[in-house]
Amino acid sequence: MSQTVRRAIDLLEFCSQRPRELREIAELWGVHRTTALRLVHTLTEGGFVRKDDKGRYGVGFRLAALAEAALEQFDLRTLVHPHIRNLSERTGHTVQFAVQQGSHVVYVDKIEPPDAIHLNTRIGGYVVLHTAGVSKAILAHLPAEKRRRILDQMTFDKYTDHTLTSRAAFEKRLDEVRANGWAYDDGEYEPISNCVAAPVWDHAGHVAGGISITTLKPQTDLTALKALLPALLETTAAISAELGWRPR
Repeated sequence: MSQTVRRAIDLLEFCSQRPRELREIAELWGVHRTTALRLVHTLTEGGFVRKDDKGRYGVGFRLAALAEAALEQFDLRTLVHPHIRNLSERTGHTVQFAVQQGSHVVYVDKIEPPDAIHLNTRIGGYVVLHTAGVSKAILAHLPAEKRRRILDQMTFDKYTDHTLTSRAAFEKRLDEVRANGWAYDDGEYEPISNCVAAPVWDHAGHVAGGISITTLKPQTDLTALKALLPALLETTAAISAELGWRPR
C-alpha cells in the first residue's frame, strides 16, 4: 500500500472519531503542517473531508454517502437485518449486530425501538472490546492465535466499577463465554445499561459476528435479561443456519 493511500485511510479513521485540527493531523503522520494540508486539501476537494466553522476537519458527506451505499451491498448485514428486527420486536429492546474486522469489532446494524434504550453507538463504530457483550461473544470463539494478537493490542481502561481491568480477568470471562455459549455486559462501559450477547456462525463453523440485546438496568437487570436468552439463541441459530452452519 502506498504511503499516500495509507495516510488517507489513517486520516479518515482519525477524523471519524471527532473533528481534528490541522496540528493534530500533522502530528498523526509526524510531518510538517504544509505537508498535511496538501493531502487534507485533496480529500476536502473530493468531499471525503470537510472543514467546519472552527477550522477543524471531519469526515465529509460524500464519505457518508459511500458508507451508506456500501452497507446496502453488505450481504451479511442484509441477511441478518430481518432477524434482529424480529428479535427487537419480540423483546421490545435494542438489538445490535457486530463483526470482527482486523483487530477491531465493528457495529454493522442496530435496531432501536422508539421506547427502548438509545445507545451511544453507531453503525461503523468500534466496540469497546473489554466491555461489550458482542465483542466477548466474538473474541471467545476466534482461533487462539488471532485472539492473542488482538488481546496484545488491548488496553483495559476502567469505565465503571464492573469493568474488567486486566487481561487475566478478561480471558477468564472469555473462558466462561465459551463454556456457556453466550456473553454479557454487566454495566461495564456505562453503569446504567447491561446486555446479553451470542455468536453467529458461518458454514465453516467460524464465528461470523455477534448479536446483543441491550436494556437499561433500572428497567431490566441482568437476571431478568437472561430470561431473553432463548429468544437470542434462537435468533443466532436461525442466522447461522442461513449461513450454512450445522451444529456438530
